[in-house]
Amino acid sequence: MTGIVAGVGFRAATTSEEIVALVRRALHAAGLAPDALTALATATDRAGEPNFLGAAAAFGVRPRGIEPAALTAADARVVTRSVRIATSRGVGSVAEAAALAAAGSGARLILPRIVSAGATCALAQAPG
Repeated sequence: MTGIVAGVGFRAATTSEEIVALVRRALHAAGLAPDALTALATATDRAGEPNFLGAAAAFGVRPRGIEPAALTAADARVVTRSVRIATSRGVGSVAEAAALAAAGSGARLILPRIVSAGATCALAQAPG
């Protein structure tokens, strides 16, 4: 498999270590090695936060900020629905929408959202 993107949603107080541990757990659940990961994605307004940047650096991948319009466009393919996130962000799951949007047109969700105390993570695979 190639082109695996981890989409992440997180609270401001979440550490990069917690994000890394959750992404590792997601990759393991999907039967993937950490080197399968090609990008870490989240909402644009959170993409510059040190905890997110630290997590991307830990995997040696590019951090990606996804614009609200791209998150909304991916929402039809999101399988998890959080009322709280839908109210604040307009999508059922930031993690799932970010993963799908970052992986590109035709991407498929290979692991729906999983959660830790302060973060969510989903995996999508780029087409091809």
